[in-house]
Amino acid sequence: MSGSGSFEQHPKRRPPAPGPSDQQQQRKLLKLSMQEEDDVAAGVVPPVTVVLDGRCICHRVHLSRHTGYRSLAGALRRMFVDHTEGAADGEDHGIDLSNAVPGHVVAYEDMEDDLLLAGDLNWKDFVRVAKRIRIIPAKQSSRRKQCVELNN
Repeated sequence: MSGSGSFEQHPKRRPPAPGPSDQQQQRKLLKLSMQEEDDVAAGVVPPVTVVLDGRCICHRVHLSRHTGYRSLAGALRRMFVDHTEGAADGEDHGIDLSNAVPGHVVAYEDMEDDLLLAGDLNWKDFVRVAKRIRIIPAKQSSRRKQCVELNN
């Protein structure tokens, strides 16, 4: 009983307050766990269908394997325009969504089947909501058509 009496007399001990190094360690662990969650999510994100209007064959692309819109634009260029150029080095300098497929606009269908212009959302949100990518011919303005008709 004397042992239990001496135990009751001592206040409860608290763990030492985290120091700067403990906080940094916790941040590193949190960052690692977030990266692991992103890697797991990337593994379960299904590929999206890529449709070029006017062609009957579709392609599929894993958005989670791309680093951003520029990377996606390079892949679209290789799919529909340059089947061999730029594929070896993996770098597509000067290519973005506006010129990935000349004469076309890159759009996407989201989970609600709305057709939206690709590039408006930040990349992670785009990867999360894009269900299908559609490459649509760019419409020429009526003014441009009139100029062409007048010149002919």
